[in-house]
Amino acid sequence: MITSPAVISLLLSSLLIGGMMLYAAFFAGRILRGWDRTSGSDRQLALERSTYLVATLLALVMAFQAASIFLFIHTVDDLHARFVGAMCAAGVLNINGFGYPTLILKLVNFLLAGLWLIINHVDNRAYDYPLIRKKYLLLLVIAPLVLVEVVLQGEFFLGLKPDVITSCCGSLFGAKGQGVVADLAAMPLVPAVVTFAVAMGLCLGTGGFYYLSGRGGPIFSLLSGITLLVMVVALISFISLYFYEIPTHHCPFCILQRGYNFIGYPLYLAMLGGGVCGLGVGVLQPFRRVPSLLAIIPPVQRRLALWSLLLYLLFTGIVVIRIFSSAFTLR
Repeated sequence: MITSPAVISLLLSSLLIGGMMLYAAFFAGRILRGWDRTSGSDRQLALERSTYLVATLLALVMAFQAASIFLFIHTVDDLHARFVGAMCAAGVLNINGFGYPTLILKLVNFLLAGLWLIINHVDNRAYDYPLIRKKYLLLLVIAPLVLVEVVLQGEFFLGLKPDVITSCCGSLFGAKGQGVVADLAAMPLVPAVVTFAVAMGLCLGTGGFYYLSGRGGPIFSLLSGITLLVMVVALISFISLYFYEIPTHHCPFCILQRGYNFIGYPLYLAMLGGGVCGLGVGVLQPFRRVPSLLAIIPPVQRRLALWSLLLYLLFTGIVVIRIFSSAFTLR
């Protein structure tokens, strides 16, 4: 195991988050079995009192869970100097079989935690908590994934050994490599650029229309999710090349380093944050007709759409500025 303050912090915080999620899942079971807003029983009153505390704790836990992906990536990238063959986080994650599964699960949990926070925010603003069963049912989906993440992350860090020789990002994300990532790196330039431009254009167009008119929310939400996937593909296939100015370097992690002004962090924050906000519009759509939410959900959806648009525009702006300011060209 590699000992460092960041690694120890991640391990301890993940154990704390896992323990709180277990407690919250137990409380969620009580809510799903016994919640009855129309009842004045002692049990219902006890549940109502407890849900204030649990919901507040869960909001903090979900926020920490979402933020942990950036600390994880930063920590893993910082460890690359300790391993022969590693140039960035890509090589460190490849040291054992738990690195990339942990990262993927953290990405999934980031999106789910963000959506839970959105639902919880709306539910807390209504006087009768109409979404309390829905948000705690979602919690029962998130909790096992977080616990699996705790185990995978622990196995990953505990299995890091300094004497292991790992692969560099060039062999993992090169066009001559094997697997899905290598296929993305070898994607032809014109289809990749056109797909990115069309997806982003449609997403921004439908998002602007929804913000101004209040119509087409589900379509915008669907397109924002598709655009999120397209952005990941574009980042590997051609966007990263303009930051490295090397036609064969497709690594999505080196842009997190000082040599590239840490530009990867605002890119990833804009990409993931915009995706969560866009998907949140669609998640709230089925509850627009709930009586106590009639005046709450539409403004929240509009703000989510606006934030999604701004974050996607930030991502696109950074990319476009880099492409046109760089002397590097792809033919």
